[in-house]
Amino acid sequence: MAEHSTQGAMNFRPLARLKRTRAVVRAALIVERLWPLVLPLLVLLSLFLSLAWFGVFRILPDWARIGLVALFALVVLASLWPVRTFRLPSAAEIDRRIERANRLEHAPLGAQTDRLARQEDDPFAAALWREHQRRMAERLNRLTGDLPRTTIPERDPLGLRALAALLFITALAFSTGPYGGRVTDAFRPPAMAQTTPARIDAWVTPPPYTARAPIFLTADVNRDTQAFTVPQGSAVMVQVSGGSGEETLAFLEDGGGQQTIEPDQAPTGNTSDSTGAVRFSHLLEADGTISLKSGGTTHDWRFVIIPDRPPEIRLTEEPKRAVNGTLELAYEIEDDYGAVSAEAQFTLAEENADARPLYGPPELPLSVPRGRNKAAKTSQDLTKHPWAGLPVELVLSATDAADQTGKSEARTFVLPERPFTNPLAKALIEQRRLLALDAEQQRRVLALLDAVMLWPEETFEQASHFLLLSALRSRLALARTDDALRGVVDEMWEVALLIEDGDLTAAERRLRQAQEALRNALEDGASEEEIARLMDELRAAMQEFLREFAERAMQNQDFAEGQNGQMMSQNDLERMLDQIEDLARSGARDQAQELLSQLENMMNNLQAMRRQPGQSGQQSEMRQQMDRLGEIMRRQQELMNETFRLDQQQRGQQGQQGQGQQGQGQQGQQGQGQGMSPEELAEALRGLQQGQGELRGELESLMQGLEGMGIRPGEGFGEAGEAMGEAEGALGEGQGERAVGEQGRALEALRRGAQDMMNQMQQAMQGDQGEGMSGARQNTFGRDPLGRPRATTGPDFGDSVEVPDEIDSQRARQILEAIRRRLGDALSPQLEREYLERLLDMR
Repeated sequence: MAEHSTQGAMNFRPLARLKRTRAVVRAALIVERLWPLVLPLLVLLSLFLSLAWFGVFRILPDWARIGLVALFALVVLASLWPVRTFRLPSAAEIDRRIERANRLEHAPLGAQTDRLARQEDDPFAAALWREHQRRMAERLNRLTGDLPRTTIPERDPLGLRALAALLFITALAFSTGPYGGRVTDAFRPPAMAQTTPARIDAWVTPPPYTARAPIFLTADVNRDTQAFTVPQGSAVMVQVSGGSGEETLAFLEDGGGQQTIEPDQAPTGNTSDSTGAVRFSHLLEADGTISLKSGGTTHDWRFVIIPDRPPEIRLTEEPKRAVNGTLELAYEIEDDYGAVSAEAQFTLAEENADARPLYGPPELPLSVPRGRNKAAKTSQDLTKHPWAGLPVELVLSATDAADQTGKSEARTFVLPERPFTNPLAKALIEQRRLLALDAEQQRRVLALLDAVMLWPEETFEQASHFLLLSALRSRLALARTDDALRGVVDEMWEVALLIEDGDLTAAERRLRQAQEALRNALEDGASEEEIARLMDELRAAMQEFLREFAERAMQNQDFAEGQNGQMMSQNDLERMLDQIEDLARSGARDQAQELLSQLENMMNNLQAMRRQPGQSGQQSEMRQQMDRLGEIMRRQQELMNETFRLDQQQRGQQGQQGQGQQGQGQQGQQGQGQGMSPEELAEALRGLQQGQGELRGELESLMQGLEGMGIRPGEGFGEAGEAMGEAEGALGEGQGERAVGEQGRALEALRRGAQDMMNQMQQAMQGDQGEGMSGARQNTFGRDPLGRPRATTGPDFGDSVEVPDEIDSQRARQILEAIRRRLGDALSPQLEREYLERLLDMR
């Protein structure tokens, strides 16, 4: 009995292991039979999901999307048809798979379930069968399962099914991004027919040189506008989005004509861009109406054209010669939007038709006024040109951005020339002009040079002059072409300068070149680095010129005495150059050009004094009166500043008690008003009344002194005295704000009176001195040798450049930085960016 139990326990363990093995093999057979049947379905589903996640269904049109989904549905149904053949494995099939996997012979698993056909008839056979089953069961102790073995590798030897898996994983990752699609994109309902009207955008872009902003015709504020006034040459753009593509645009002229406007061609050759929008463009040259027909509706925009007139240019003064020989032209240019270039055109008044000239007319580009200014001045040294000293006919020409040209009336005058006092230099210049005007005069010029060199001991003061003329004569004799003759003409000029002035003209020439280069850079809108480089060159050239100028003054005692101690300091020139550079960097290039022109005039006056030594000083009595006026204006300015400071403190204490400490701290740095009570501030204002009354008395004394000199005080002085009286009364009443206004009016009136007094003094001095040399500037009373108002004459009387103060410069920099920041914004509309770029070009 015990032996039977032990044997039963031993049989239980193989049977449990057999049960587990059969379950594993059963699952393997199911996978092996089912996987080939469902794999096509899984591949199709993965492809469908991949296309959806890649956004293919979102971008396809409705007919293509629906057709692709239907195709997938049919293929999925077809892939489900083989699944009907699936059968679960039987127990015998499982046992046979286990026997094959474990290489069992004689079917030991089958022996465990098989029975003898006649077991009860033959006990011996039954016992023998049980022994056989026991022995077969002993072989089942180490049974193992089997893995599925599908036929997929034989059906897909290239492994294309892996591509579907790779595409599925990639699409899954892409779907998490902003451009990924969704499965629902494949099943969205078809788009309904277009029921909303097409979007119409229309705008007008004026020409860039007008600096006008674009006009959006379809904006809400412009819907009721009957007619749009735009400059000639404006471009109208009409864009239709979401339309049928059959839109038409026409331009109806007011005179009755009609012009059909064709759509713009896209880069692909179509009439619509990638978004399906149709765009039209047309340049407006005459009054008319733009008519758009879209979807059975008509949209009209009427335009009134502002014609672009050609520029007008005219001389405001006769062409004149500056003190250093340069040609000065004062002119006005008027144009709708400003001229872009101007030049002076010269022709000889008496031209020899048979001559063979070596040089054409001189080239003189003119500076163009910026902004609202019409008046401009240009000075250039043309004394080196062979036409210098000859009668010429001058015509000024100006061109605007639309390539329209306007010309002035012709003026005939003698082109300024450099005066030569040395007889040898003068004779050489005459022959130079003769050769330059007619190359056929080469033999005659050679004969004259031979005659001059015939007696060198009596003709030449220095041996170097003889050597220079000898080399010049040899080059002229060997010259066979016009280029060679032009080289001789240029060398004749250099030799004449060396004979006349020595080496000082080299410094003058360098200074003029530096000034001209800086002026051209300001006109062309050069970069800050280029401006800084040219300013350094101008400073170096001016240092060299002033050094040689001082050396000449030390050598010429009469010239040194003629200065009379009025020499302008080098620090003044440096401050003026710094102002020019600061104005150019801050964008105020018009003021920088005006200040540079004033610097050129000052240098011209200084050069004129070098060539005209010995001139006496101005009348001392007139100078004293000018000094007195300058002192009055200076004191009035200081008094106005003090009044303004006290008034600001008074109003700050009354209106902003909470912020009084900060305001008082700032005002305390400016004067002695820190910590004053309201009563003390009012008393301080009344204390300024005495000073204002003294200034008024000094002004009356000055007016009496001018009458004694025969100069009639102008209306400005009378108005200044009246304003001073009003300011005096306001100070007595403690009304600081009214006092400041009257003091400012007094200062402005004093400037006008000073300018009138200066003009009367100059006229009186002209009567005493006479005309002098032709074209030279006379009567520099009240100015230093450089032509600038002396420091003792007080503030500027209105004839100098108005230099922006620190607040104006700071405001200009802030505006430029704001424009640049807006341009740096990548999201700014293109039209706005173009408009801001035009604003920067107008600097």
